[in-house]
Amino acid sequence: MTALSHFIFFGALGWCAEIVWTALKKRLTGQTRSWLFMGETSLWSFPLYGLIAILYEPIHDLIRPLVFPVRGAIYLLGFWAIEYLGGWLVWKISGEKPWDYSSAPGGSLNGLIRWNFALVWPLVGLGLEPIHDLLNRLAVI
Repeated sequence: MTALSHFIFFGALGWCAEIVWTALKKRLTGQTRSWLFMGETSLWSFPLYGLIAILYEPIHDLIRPLVFPVRGAIYLLGFWAIEYLGGWLVWKISGEKPWDYSSAPGGSLNGLIRWNFALVWPLVGLGLEPIHDLLNRLAVI
C-alpha cells in the first residue's frame, strides 16, 4: 500500500469511527430515541484523520519499544495537538469551528479539544498500532 492509500484508508476509518461514536452517543444519552444510529462527521475531518498515515505511523515506529502507558501519553498529546491545530485552522479558514466542545463536561481548550478525552485518545492510539502493523504486513505481500 502506498502513502496515499494509507491516507485514504485512515481518513475513511476516522470518518466511520466518528459516525459510529456520535450515533452511539446520541442514542445512549437520550438525544434520540431512534435505533437508526444516525451519526455525523465533517468533510474537514477526512484530511485530519488521513494525517495518521503521515504523522502517526512514523511516530509509532519510533516509540514501539516503549511501554504502553508512555506510548499512550505520546498518542494523547499528538492527537490533542492535531485536533487543536486542525480545528483552529478550519475555524480560521471557514469562520466556523468544525466541532465545538465549549460545553463539554470536564471542560475544553477553546472548544477545540476536550479534557475528558484524556482516556479516549491514548486508547485510540494504542488501538491503531495493530492496524498500522497489519497495513505494513499487507504492503509486503
